[in-house]
Amino acid sequence: MQNADQFGYADDAGPPSRPAPPPSDEDLDQAVQAAQAGDEEAFRQLFRAVQPLLLRYLRVLVGGDAADAEDIASEAWLQIARDLHTFHGDGDGFRGWAATIARHRALDHLRAKRRRPTADLPEEYLTEVAAGDDTEGAVLTADGTRRALEMIAALPKDQAEAVLLRVVLQLDAESAAQVLGKRAGSVRMAAHRGLRKLAKLLEAPAAVPTQRPAPRPRKTSAEGVTKPGASTLKDMR
Repeated sequence: MQNADQFGYADDAGPPSRPAPPPSDEDLDQAVQAAQAGDEEAFRQLFRAVQPLLLRYLRVLVGGDAADAEDIASEAWLQIARDLHTFHGDGDGFRGWAATIARHRALDHLRAKRRRPTADLPEEYLTEVAAGDDTEGAVLTADGTRRALEMIAALPKDQAEAVLLRVVLQLDAESAAQVLGKRAGSVRMAAHRGLRKLAKLLEAPAAVPTQRPAPRPRKTSAEGVTKPGASTLKDMR
């Protein structure tokens, strides 16, 4: 499996004590231009800004498998590095371009997986998927991120992808439409419907399990003597 070390993005000193703030749009625009001119540090900045978003997007596309998502992302970054000189656009455009490459890789992966089926984990094991980020900030927010991705993954496919591209990857409707090969209006509607469903899920009260009634006493002796039943909550007070 390929990882960030192969791209030269891993820090020998380990992850920082606090996650770095996301770059501004202007910083991302400048990083794209510098990376195209051969600036390796600028390319690292692009990777650090976009990689966590791609991993979350890919994890939903491939069914929650973090290892598969990392492999696909690594393949996508190899193509991004190879074809960066052909890209034309700003930071927002770069996110959309990277998402398009990653999506094509993910679809290829899913088609290959269908040709050689494997035993997949049941959906209930999705809660055990590890987070893709290695920073302290990602660890602290892993539970919230995992739950959010679970909820998004439960949406219809078109709504899930629209929400991921618009909210997670922060693409505008036109850029998201280019990634999906759809009209911008269709993407807006799918994202709107998906977010409405998520809002309803968040507002729904948690189900309260009903208490089982105490078992009825049974006769266990020839004389018909009945043993006392199990203690109830009232008896224990």
